[in-house]
Amino acid sequence: MSEKDTGGKAAGKKVRTRQERRERLKKLKVLKEARRTAREAAAAKLAAQSVIEAPATRVAPVKESVAKIKAPAAAAKPKPAAVAAVAAPDIEKQKQRVIDALERDVAELNRLATPTSEQSTEIERIRREVEELKHDFYTNLGVWQRVLLARHPLRPYTDDYIRLLFEDFSEIHGDRNFSDDPALITGMAKFHGRPVLIVGNQKGRDLKQRMARNFGQAKPEGYRKALRAMQLAAKFGRPIMVFIDTPGAYPGVDAEERGQAEAIAHNLREMARLPVPIIVTITGEGGSGGALAIAIGDRIYMLENSVYSVISPEGCASIMWRDATKTEAAAEALKITAANLLEFKIIDEIVPEPEGGAHTNPEATAKFLDPILTSALAELSRLTPKQIVDQRYEKFRNMGQFFA
Repeated sequence: MSEKDTGGKAAGKKVRTRQERRERLKKLKVLKEARRTAREAAAAKLAAQSVIEAPATRVAPVKESVAKIKAPAAAAKPKPAAVAAVAAPDIEKQKQRVIDALERDVAELNRLATPTSEQSTEIERIRREVEELKHDFYTNLGVWQRVLLARHPLRPYTDDYIRLLFEDFSEIHGDRNFSDDPALITGMAKFHGRPVLIVGNQKGRDLKQRMARNFGQAKPEGYRKALRAMQLAAKFGRPIMVFIDTPGAYPGVDAEERGQAEAIAHNLREMARLPVPIIVTITGEGGSGGALAIAIGDRIYMLENSVYSVISPEGCASIMWRDATKTEAAAEALKITAANLLEFKIIDEIVPEPEGGAHTNPEATAKFLDPILTSALAELSRLTPKQIVDQRYEKFRNMGQFFA
């Protein structure tokens, strides 16, 4: 066979290959178009069915769910106290899940086809009942639910309150001894035009920030930085505003080597002597000595869903019961909520939060806090430095005097 014939056959084979490829691409395009058309038809059919069913068939199940959760507790069979104590957190979790599901159902009903006036009235009535259930649930939260809200990752931190309440913030870094501690923020700012010092814990939002800020757990250099800034504020007669949200002081070996306990004790003594107003607000967790080290104040406030304790519920359960499942019982026994501590006169006032917790609306939380801080600052500013120090001493001296 000649080279010419061989080349002609090869060229013909290439042409056939290109034609076959074009045919396959055409078939694939037709198949894709058919699948797309089928999906659109199925979606249109489903939407038509939901429009037909919407208000008439879907309102009834929502009404039934509302009725179930509103059923009186008296209808339930009485349980022994021990069983009830264990079951209570589970019941609260179940209620929260049901309320969340009801809110989603009501929102979906509102998005569906336009209902009749009667159905609209019924949907609006159900929406109001769900709002009442939600309000009742958050008003009567259990202790462990409040602990979880205090630890919520979206809860506003010190930098949020600085942004929402203060102006001209200028941060102060370093303890002039070892290093800076990002777990504690300190700096000068203006509160309604008046110069003040801000001290507060900062946990961080994402994992990278939390690692950098050590999850809000301060080391000795953090407490020494805070005290250095406070003494600077006292020198210039500036009030001090403290925002606390920490699980506790950092318990690592390096912190102990640098004198963690000494740094906390030194802060307690020196803060008691500062001749300027100190206003403390516990915004989330107030954990043990790590919180107390910056909490020696003339006025101590707590947000509604914050906690303040000598030990975490987990730590208490591991020591008292040697059982991690007793965490919720430990939280109850510790009396760590704002209501408990107001009753014991550990704090001066409870700051309300938006329904659902501070994380749902940080701006509203700041608005609730603003007038309380303003009032406290005005009241304390009328006192002399000696009166401030004497009243602070008496305040802490009288704590825990239940039998005197």
